[in-house]
Amino acid sequence: MTTTGEDHTTVPTGPWWWARWRGAVLDGSLALVSALECGAEGVPFARDAGIPAAVGVVFGVLAGSVLLVRRRWPIAVVLVAIAITPAQMGFLLAIVGLYTLAACEVPRRVTAALAGMSLVATMIVTFVRVRQDMARGDLTLGHWFVPFAAVTTSLGLTAPPLLLGMYVGARRRLMESLRERADSLERELQLLAERAEERAEWARNEERTRIAREMHDVVAHRVSLMVVHAAALQAVARKDPEKAVRNAAVVGDMGRQALTELREMLGVLRSTEGQVPAQVRERDAVPLAAVGVAAAAAASRAAGGGAEGPCLSELDELVGQSVAAGMAVDLSVEGEVRSYAAEVEQTAYRVVQEALTNVHKHAAGAKTYVRLAHRSSEFAMQVENEPPPESASASAAGLPSGGNGLVGMRERVVALGGVFVSGPTDAGGFRVSAVIPAS
Repeated sequence: MTTTGEDHTTVPTGPWWWARWRGAVLDGSLALVSALECGAEGVPFARDAGIPAAVGVVFGVLAGSVLLVRRRWPIAVVLVAIAITPAQMGFLLAIVGLYTLAACEVPRRVTAALAGMSLVATMIVTFVRVRQDMARGDLTLGHWFVPFAAVTTSLGLTAPPLLLGMYVGARRRLMESLRERADSLERELQLLAERAEERAEWARNEERTRIAREMHDVVAHRVSLMVVHAAALQAVARKDPEKAVRNAAVVGDMGRQALTELREMLGVLRSTEGQVPAQVRERDAVPLAAVGVAAAAAASRAAGGGAEGPCLSELDELVGQSVAAGMAVDLSVEGEVRSYAAEVEQTAYRVVQEALTNVHKHAAGAKTYVRLAHRSSEFAMQVENEPPPESASASAAGLPSGGNGLVGMRERVVALGGVFVSGPTDAGGFRVSAVIPAS
């Protein structure tokens, strides 16, 4: 089946091969007019051919009715029009057939061949008829009029419908192409919207994890030390009141520090919470990541007490806090001490901090070794503890654990392209090791 493209993209609702009833009514009307025309022209054709007039009329009606199938078989319509050209009938059939042929999706070489045949047939018939009229004396013009009339008539009946059909077909195909492109763009935009929503959800989850990790690292260490000091305070409250007072002061200081840091982080989260809706309406997922980064940065500032977060120079103070809580910590540094990028120093500090916190929780009283190594292109750290004494196991059991410490350390180190390894030692202790690229 060959279509003109007129109803190519519509849902078929008409009878037979018509996409719509409107097309069927139009073709039926054209076929009726063409049948009446060819039937009327069949009378002189029958007289010239020496056959009964009724035969000529029937022949003309049948030939003109072929226009009814112009959308389904346009080539057949044009061939019929060419075939009845010598009988001087089917002018409407030829014009509409050529238009339909040029507008439909028939190969151009076939259209050109049929149009050429129609042009030549019309030219020959017109030439012969005009010459006969001049020979009978019906026309008194010069001999130049014969070829002129043949050429102009053939071009007038062939070129306009052919060019109009080519224009309509090209425009129709262009509209279909634009429609398909619009549909494709709509699908792409929908896909991009879905991906943007996925990225927004991923950003939200990522920043939740990051904020939770920051809060864990900031608060857990100080709270763990508070629990250790509280246990020591309980043990020496009656035996050594002065030491109990000192431990109580330490617990109070650490509690205030933890509360201040927690208040700062929650304050940042509350301040950014009101900014999210307006930003989300503007740029979808980007503000979510910005909010999370701001909160994480605030957490880092809260942890370190400064503008850039904790750094390696504060490790001595961190170790001192653990020593004050009763832990035996041996700190050793290898290589030439130098400064690193802020994120490298923050990550190194957090790893050591969380490792010491785990010792307080799970191996209270155990001898702990903190080793730092400054190398040419990387910074390495290791926190290893010996097996805890049996007398300290009870106190260690009183410290809860969320099971996220090692996961958070690994995420921090891997995010900077480093290597993180943790696990028990052969002696019964536990070791945490990390290597972070220097840049």
